[in-house]
Amino acid sequence: MIFETHGHYDDEQFDEDRESLIAEFLEKGIDKVMNVGADMQSSRNSVEFSKKYPHFYAAVGVHPSEVGELTETDIQELKSMVQNNPKVRAIGEIGLDYHFDDDPPRDIQKKWFIRQLELAQELTMPIVIHSRDAASDTMEILKRMDGGRNGGVIHCYSYSVEQAREYIKMGFNIGVGGVVTFKNSRKLQEVVEDIPLEKIVLETDSPYMAPVPFRGTRNSALNIPYIAEKIAEIKGVSVQNVYDQTYANALKMYKM
Repeated sequence: MIFETHGHYDDEQFDEDRESLIAEFLEKGIDKVMNVGADMQSSRNSVEFSKKYPHFYAAVGVHPSEVGELTETDIQELKSMVQNNPKVRAIGEIGLDYHFDDDPPRDIQKKWFIRQLELAQELTMPIVIHSRDAASDTMEILKRMDGGRNGGVIHCYSYSVEQAREYIKMGFNIGVGGVVTFKNSRKLQEVVEDIPLEKIVLETDSPYMAPVPFRGTRNSALNIPYIAEKIAEIKGVSVQNVYDQTYANALKMYKM
């Protein structure tokens, strides 16, 4: 069995073949999928998918690049999504993204990152963290707020081995996706080699970040075997061991 811990299957790139693709997941042993919100509409979509598809679950939250128009009313709507649907299992994806300077401004990103962290803590929910080119501020906020108290994942991990160790101490898992198969991903491969398999979860970030040999094409959970095979190679374990352990890790992380 495979647990896809982070995808965006409500994305328009799946509009033409979504139903057949989602049915194929079950045929290929992908029996749990976490559809992750990136803004208010995709959070609503994730909730609807969790109702429509028995093997789908939802994370709700607003990505740092989308918080410019966020309001407290939106926060209350996210809260209601969690309270009214037991298949909503996390707050996310939330965090900081400094890749495009001041889009939105960093103080606005921090404000809504902290507010969504407060919501997750109020609801005792794990969190899905997006952090790009914002290592220091992300770590500082999560440490100051005891962000790992209810667990969660540093999604699409891109920082150092040392920071990965620190996040694990704080209570987080490390999300590993297609990037681990890239030739220029030595840093992530070193992280995978260093940290315990018990702290890794499999993800795709579909439709983005497809692994080699499909890099640059639309990604989906059907590509998870390429990620698992690379992790198995790095760790010197069987692919089945990777599937079994990461599945157990994801169940624990999402309190399922």
